[in-house]
Amino acid sequence: MDYVQILLSISVSALAGLLMSRVCKLLKLPAVTGYLIAGILIGSFCLGAVALPGGYRLGFASFEQIEMLGIISEIALGFIAFSIGSEFRLSELKKTGKQATIIGIFQAIVTSVVCVVVLYGLHLILIATTGVDYLPVPAVLILSAIATATAPAATLMVVRQYKAKGPLTNLLLPIVALDDAVGLVVFAILFGMAKAFQGGNPNLLSIIVEPLIEIVASLLLGALLGFVLSKLEKLFHSNSNRLSLVITFVFATVAITQLKNLHIGDVHIGFSSLLTCMMCGTMFCNVCECSDEMMSRADSWTKPLLIIFFVISGAELDLSVFLKPIFVVVGLVYIIARCIGKYFGAMSSAKMTKCSPDIVKYLGITLFPQAGVALGMVSTVSSDGIISADVANVVRFVILFAVLVYEIFGPVATKWALTKAGDITEKPADSSKRRVNLPQRERHVKHH
Repeated sequence: MDYVQILLSISVSALAGLLMSRVCKLLKLPAVTGYLIAGILIGSFCLGAVALPGGYRLGFASFEQIEMLGIISEIALGFIAFSIGSEFRLSELKKTGKQATIIGIFQAIVTSVVCVVVLYGLHLILIATTGVDYLPVPAVLILSAIATATAPAATLMVVRQYKAKGPLTNLLLPIVALDDAVGLVVFAILFGMAKAFQGGNPNLLSIIVEPLIEIVASLLLGALLGFVLSKLEKLFHSNSNRLSLVITFVFATVAITQLKNLHIGDVHIGFSSLLTCMMCGTMFCNVCECSDEMMSRADSWTKPLLIIFFVISGAELDLSVFLKPIFVVVGLVYIIARCIGKYFGAMSSAKMTKCSPDIVKYLGITLFPQAGVALGMVSTVSSDGIISADVANVVRFVILFAVLVYEIFGPVATKWALTKAGDITEKPADSSKRRVNLPQRERHVKHH
């Protein structure tokens, strides 16, 4: 894909996302849903298949073209994680830190257990009714591990668009951030067990030690970078220069976490981009006095980037999963089991920590969205040398189908739950109308 096609794809992505967001506003749907639908429309199954003169495309002709823009997704997720890090201010953690930690861990474990039980039951049913092992035990374990992951990007976009504020929102964002750390540990353990079923020889080092090292190393690196950022910020007095510094550090943090082949003896040292950027944002917000203003400016700067990110995410959704009915059935069961685990895991742990009735009732619904982290785990499974191609294909098709459903309906469910909990209130009259009427009111005042 040459640079002309790259620029055309990026510009079409942004324009399509903006136009679909207007349609979704008329339908009272979250803008992120419009971005994802726009991505599907310009993907390889729709407009991306139409060739223009010269061989160029208005969208994405193949998934390979989308993968070439993967750097945009990595940077966008870095900014999202950095922004979520601001939710871990010490002043706020004193109020919700204990509740967020307990709920974040408990709901993830409950979700994984529910999926193991339900999917293993489906495994037995499929063998008994068809005689074919469409859902092998290793796939059951891997899918149950991936079920713990949520989609912080979609959740954050809904919160920003509707300016959600309240007890549920204050608790939700830290839980979504913690979910990634818990998900990494659960995935590592169950993935190791799946490899054991496949005839591999996973050891304690690969199952438990390396995932824990990745979490600790990511948090330490993020804290260090956030501290350095807060100190360098004092050298600049211009807000534009400070903003440039923040953007530079997020870029640098994402780059450092992509370093490969780091070893200490037999131990592999890896970093989670999400956890590192989140910790960088956390440290920055707790040390820097002007962090609130810088975070607000960074959010404004990244809006076009996030639109393109979600449109690309929509274009990545593989509609060919509908051609395999058995995986659609497995995908539906996976979606239902995961939603049950998230909802009742969050509800029971919220009751245990004495949260308000609205949080107990609606928190689980806001944890339904699933996307980027889950797809990253799928990539790990596909590239593993022990897991068989059959198992990897089952996991891939089921998660792709689930992500397709979650990405379209998840933001809508999140908006509904936050509205019911009172964190989203009716917005004032359209700002454009206010701008149009302002000069008339001013003239009226001057006339009198």
